[in-house]
Amino acid sequence: MSRRTTTALARALSRAGTGFPTGTRAGFPARAGAGAGAGIPGRALPDALLWAVLAAPGIAADLLGLNAPRPWWQTAAGAAALAAAVAASRARPVLALGLAAGLGLAASPSLFTLSYGPALSVLAYLLGRRSARTRPALYAFPAVAAAGTALILARHTDPVIEWLVLIGTLLFGAVFPWLAGRYRRQARELVAAGWSRAAQLEREQEIVADRARLRERARIAQDMHDSLGHELSLIALRAGALQVAPGLDAAHRAAAADLRGAAAAATDRLRDIIGVLRDAAPPAPAPLAPPDDSLPALVDRAAASGLPVRARLPREAALPPLVERAAYRVVQEALTNAAKHAPGAEVSVTVVTGARETLVTVVSGPSPEGGAPSASVSGGGTGLLGLRERVALAGGEFTAGADGDGGGFRVRARLPHEPGPRAAPGHRSAPEGRTDRSTDFEALARAQRTARRRFAVPFAVAAAGGAVFVAVAFGWYAYVKAHSVLRPADYAALRVGAPNADVAPLLPDRQVTDPPSDRDPGTPPAGAECRYYRASGELFVSVEHFRLCFRDGHLVAKSRIPRAGTAGVVEQEEKEWLR
Repeated sequence: MSRRTTTALARALSRAGTGFPTGTRAGFPARAGAGAGAGIPGRALPDALLWAVLAAPGIAADLLGLNAPRPWWQTAAGAAALAAAVAASRARPVLALGLAAGLGLAASPSLFTLSYGPALSVLAYLLGRRSARTRPALYAFPAVAAAGTALILARHTDPVIEWLVLIGTLLFGAVFPWLAGRYRRQARELVAAGWSRAAQLEREQEIVADRARLRERARIAQDMHDSLGHELSLIALRAGALQVAPGLDAAHRAAAADLRGAAAAATDRLRDIIGVLRDAAPPAPAPLAPPDDSLPALVDRAAASGLPVRARLPREAALPPLVERAAYRVVQEALTNAAKHAPGAEVSVTVVTGARETLVTVVSGPSPEGGAPSASVSGGGTGLLGLRERVALAGGEFTAGADGDGGGFRVRARLPHEPGPRAAPGHRSAPEGRTDRSTDFEALARAQRTARRRFAVPFAVAAAGGAVFVAVAFGWYAYVKAHSVLRPADYAALRVGAPNADVAPLLPDRQVTDPPSDRDPGTPPAGAECRYYRASGELFVSVEHFRLCFRDGHLVAKSRIPRAGTAGVVEQEEKEWLR
């Protein structure tokens, strides 16, 4: 996949996932309100549709009579507040949630309303999806709970049931949608980060490929220096021998001198070019020498060219390929330097092969002309530097310098047959251009664990809170129902006209807070205060109730309220119980 394709997919993902302009981090605005004027025409229609969806439940509930009667202007004010919340939901999602919660609390202190409950959930989801920070939401939810609790306490009724409804509505209708929005946002950011990482890896791969090409060019250049430089030095040596050959006329001597000078100049130019192309990093291992190119053949060619060479080589020694190639290059470069800088000097080549290592020593005598060694002889040229890197790559040691006081030069290399992993000084032990895949995999696994933890922990906390809430609500429900039961025998013992002092010992601790007044057998006595009690402690089913009415400190009326269902059904069930 090309970089252009990756970039196009990332941009398409950003636009499809968030609706924000390309160029923002992970498809979300860099800061709230940034670029608020951009893309307003494109956002107007979605916002208008969202407002219509959120305002529809309130209007429909009023038209169908599901809400308590209220004037039309309150419905219109609620719709206008929802419009303001939708308009602020992009730049100020916390404010939008606050407007929806305020409408819900105004309609019911328990926050559970048909008109504004859906708006609360939707705007809480948008808060989680559009807000990068969690702290404003963590402040907003407790603030709504505190405001609802204050309104419930101001009503002077049993606050527990309404408070449980408030907490349940806030938890399941606001907190869970907010967590879903945050999960959606984190999933989008993770996908966008994945595409960004893919594009970065693609760019890195292109850089690695470019460096590999440059390294291959440098390796080829180094081989050109080693091979062609050696051959040009032998050509110059042969031309020098031809120049001093007896029986040659002046014109031919001049031609031989020109040939020698041209070969020497070509060698210098080759060294300059290689110096430009040569990379600072250690080259990759050169290819193996061809079958017909060996140390004996190399020494024979040098001797045939007129270079006085004495060699002591191992007989048919089976060396490791890397060691054999490194030894060949060391001898080749040493003979090249001897032919170039000390023509006519005697050269001694010694290769000693042991069980664990091979020692290569090349000693050239002083130049017959008695000149001082040049910079390349003293190790300043690229040839000896290349030898050092090649020997270091093979895990060996390389030394080059003057041989005592005689003015000669010595090159020595120790090449172990089983070298450990070594690299040239100043370079990394791993090959250049190779990425550490284990590190990438560990980073990916760590990022996945972090993402899962960020997703799982909030949901686990909310789920634990929901479980605690359900347990508390069920416990309170069971407690209230169990402590509001008036036994039928005690009900039968009550006498109309008895004072409160005689009636109170037979009554339970609590009375029913949600009496079945729709099933009352008759109208309560005028001016009387009526209390309702359950006839049994059954939960989650309709049971029979008792109504006791008091006036002026006396029981003035008592009646039985049948459980939900027709009288025939109730009578039939009672017969079945008696069987």
